[in-house]
Amino acid sequence: MSDATARATRHAGVTDRSTLLGALMLAPAIVYIVALVGIPFLLAIGLSLSNATVGDPGFHTFVGFKNFERVLNDPAFPVALRNSILVTLATLVITIILATAESELFARNFRFKRFWQIIIILPWAMPVSLAAVNWLWLLDSQFSPVDWILVKTGLLGPGGVWGPARHLYYYGREWLGLGSLTLINVWRLLPLATIIVLAGRTSIPHEVFEQAQVDGAGFFRVLFRITVPALMPILVVVTMFTALMVFGDMALIAMTTHGGPGHSTQLIPYLAYVKGVEGGALSEGAAVALFMFPILLAAAIGALRFASRSESN
Repeated sequence: MSDATARATRHAGVTDRSTLLGALMLAPAIVYIVALVGIPFLLAIGLSLSNATVGDPGFHTFVGFKNFERVLNDPAFPVALRNSILVTLATLVITIILATAESELFARNFRFKRFWQIIIILPWAMPVSLAAVNWLWLLDSQFSPVDWILVKTGLLGPGGVWGPARHLYYYGREWLGLGSLTLINVWRLLPLATIIVLAGRTSIPHEVFEQAQVDGAGFFRVLFRITVPALMPILVVVTMFTALMVFGDMALIAMTTHGGPGHSTQLIPYLAYVKGVEGGALSEGAAVALFMFPILLAAAIGALRFASRSESN
């Protein structure tokens, strides 16, 4: 047996071991997760149990759970927690409904289909900073084109259905601010959700829909009896991705409402940034950020269990 043949045989033996090959394939992902998620997570725990500040970021004094007590006693925290949950849930519901509707549309053939697919994907391809600047102009307190359209249609202004004011001041009112954040999140994340749902929609055998058509089933009966149950595992994945991206995002609020007016539109990630970076209290900022972990962990476990049950059924 030649040396080349012997080396090939040894290499084949290694690749034939499924356990070893699986470990080699998972190793880069494990290293990535440990380096960029595991280590910062442990550092956050250490910071939350100390009195670290921006000027002195060391772990010199162990203070126990005092930082968590301060956070819980802060009147801004329950508002931020409520807002984070409301914005995330509202974004999830609207995104799932629209993504399912768009996947049904793009599963069919129509004129200029490719063009509209490109248009739909643009919000996802746009950087969040550029998207925030665009929406700052669209919902500006003085020069909003949305308000101008509402005035021209008779919904705003003197004698308007929604009142005599010519501007709604979207970022200056609590519920309009939260609604604006939800709207922008849906606009940004809907393309990704649509692509994922559409991939699941096209994987459903076409014969199933043909049989339903032969049996005389209408559109909504097919949608809720065939399409949605078949898409349930995919919808769970979309839900998890959307929830993680919305609940843990601070860039959007940092460039739009800044949590104001007051703390009325404050969200957990931005509150952690305000306390830990702008306020200089790294320990309190880490404590605020750690409150997101059990919420996201519970949501992920629940979604995965629901997905496994859906697949087994």
